[in-house]
This record gives sequence, C-alpha cells and structure tokens, in this order.
Amino acid sequence: MQKTSPSKNEPLGNLGIIDMQGCKELAERIDQYLLKWRAAEGRQTYRIKADCPRFADGQGKGVLKESIRGHDIYIICDVLNHSVTFNMHGMSVPMSPDNHYQDLKRIIAAIGGKARRITVIMPYLYESRQDSKKGRESLDCAIALQELVSMGVANIIVFDAHETKVQNAIPLSGFDNIQPNYQMIKALLRNIPDLAIDKKSCMIVATDEGAVARCMNYSTMLGLELGMFYKRRDHSVITDGSNPILEHTFLGGNISGKDVIIVDDILSSGKSLLEVAQQLKNRGVNRIFIFATFGQFVNGLSAFDKAHENGLFERIFTTNLVYRSPELQSRKWYVQVDISKYISLIINTLNRDTSIRTILNPAQKIAALLSPKK
Repeated sequence: MQKTSPSKNEPLGNLGIIDMQGCKELAERIDQYLLKWRAAEGRQTYRIKADCPRFADGQGKGVLKESIRGHDIYIICDVLNHSVTFNMHGMSVPMSPDNHYQDLKRIIAAIGGKARRITVIMPYLYESRQDSKKGRESLDCAIALQELVSMGVANIIVFDAHETKVQNAIPLSGFDNIQPNYQMIKALLRNIPDLAIDKKSCMIVATDEGAVARCMNYSTMLGLELGMFYKRRDHSVITDGSNPILEHTFLGGNISGKDVIIVDDILSSGKSLLEVAQQLKNRGVNRIFIFATFGQFVNGLSAFDKAHENGLFERIFTTNLVYRSPELQSRKWYVQVDISKYISLIINTLNRDTSIRTILNPAQKIAALLSPKK
C-alpha cells in the first residue's frame, strides 16, 4: 500500500498555526512535519505569535503579535490543560476548560475577520460531556459551537467526540470528528508484539452502551468479536456530576482466556474502567489493554498503580492530544500515542483545499498493519 503523501495543490492562503496556552509541545511537533513537507516554501515556522495576558484581577485579552491578513489560520486549543495557570489577586489559579475556551474566543476576536479562513482544532470538544439536555439544564456544547461559528470560524475539528449528534447545532458549518483508531492500534502492536489479533485470542469490549459505536469500528477493522457492559445506575443520586453505578452486566460471548481491549473516549477518574477490568478478570480473561483517547486521571494515579501491580491490566494507551502530567508519562504501564503527524497531514491537506476523506478512513492502513510481514 502506498504511503499517504501531502497534497500538491496550491495553498488556499498563507498557512498559520496559533497554539493556545498549553499546546506548545503539540504545535512544535506539527510545525516540524509541515516544515519538512513544505521545505520549498522557505518558512522557518508556521506558528503565529499570540498571547492571552491577564490583568491582576484576572481579566484578560487576546493579542496577535504579527499580521495574519489573508492567512489560512488553524488554532489549536487544549481545554483540559490544567497545568496552565494565571495570577489573580496574588494567587496562582489553574486554567479551567472555561478559561481556555474564553481565551480561544479572545484570539478569534483579535483576528477580527482579517484571516481568509479560521479552523479551530479542539481535540477534546469543549463541554462535550454536556451534549444533551435533560430537563431544566444548559446545553453548553451546542451553545459553544454556535458561538464559534458566529465569530467566523469556518471549520471545527475534534477527536472522538462524546456524542457526534451535537454537530447538529451547526448544520451549515464544517465539523469533523476524527477517530485515532490507526494510531492506537499501531501503538498497541508496537508495544505488545506477542498479541494475537484473531477471534480465538482477542476481543473488543465496550464499557457501556454509549461506547458501542466506537468499539464497533475497532472490532470491524480488526475482525474481532465485540462485547459490552450495561451499567445500571442510581438515577436518584448525583455524585461528582453523574449517577453512581449500581451494577455491571456483561453482554457478549465467552471471553475466558482471551486478551481484551477495552475502548472508551474519556478516562476521567478511571473508576468505572477499573471496575469493568475487574469484572472481566472475574470472568477469566487473560491480559487487559485499555484505549482512552483522552486520559484525564482526575483523581491521580495511585489506583492505577495498585491495579497494575495486582495484574488487573497490562497497559493504558492515551493520546497526546491533551495534557499528560510528567508523573503519568513516567509510569511503566502507560503508553502515549502520538497524533501530531496525523494532525499535520490534515492541516496540510485542508490548507491546499483538498478533501481529507481518504485520510479519515484508516481501514487500508490498519489492514496493512495486520498483514503478515514478508
């Protein structure tokens, strides 16, 4: 199979990348790929200097430090990066998703309509866990999407959205939900070379009904059977923003003796994932590998250290699309999946006004990974 190569069409406009606070590492890697592919342009960097300084009382503003007139701008924003802080009333305050989103709007406002096109690359879609309305509550994700479009954003690119139906809030605007399936599978096979990908030896498991569609992609591309857990919740109680789980019920075939790949989009506290892993171990599975596009680990790493020490799981794979603490990256059970080249290819292709359809479909590349080496 031929390798994907950058498009040769003429650029839509001068390419510019603005990395919001906390995205420097990812933006630098993307910039390196683009400079390599487009060496003939003679650019030293595609990154545009921008900043969101704060006043002493916490108020802020967006500032561009160079011209972007006529540029095709790509803004990269990690709303989950809590390692970024700002000073307010003499205190160091960690940036919340709301702070990151407000800074994103400030930069768009600073662009002031001068760019030829604005694309927002927000790997974790802001407020994507609040994507549907139940009773008298806000619908934050839809409102945010509409705000961005009203400010002049032409395209919004996200990864592994919690619920893709939220794009119905902006039906006439560009919205791409990208799955990192190929990169996750590639990382798995590189780190676990003795893993047998066949129905007798391996199985995909969804943590709940909401993850089934995501897991169906993996099971189809890998040719594996799919199982899932049904979570019975106590809807009369809300703890940490959600209803506590009363019982896990497994729906699927015999999994005894098999290696299992658990797939989910978000690893928040990880409590539910570890409970699912324990349920699988109780059913006699062999090794357990966990895929989570966004690894937050909001309650720390001690529970995972203990679970790994007790043999509950082998490896956890998460992407570098959001912040990963140095402590997490030092763990032997953790594998970081690099998505920077994939984003670079998407940016390069879109800047040349070419379809990304073939880029978004990794079926052939995954088939090549699984084919016997000659």
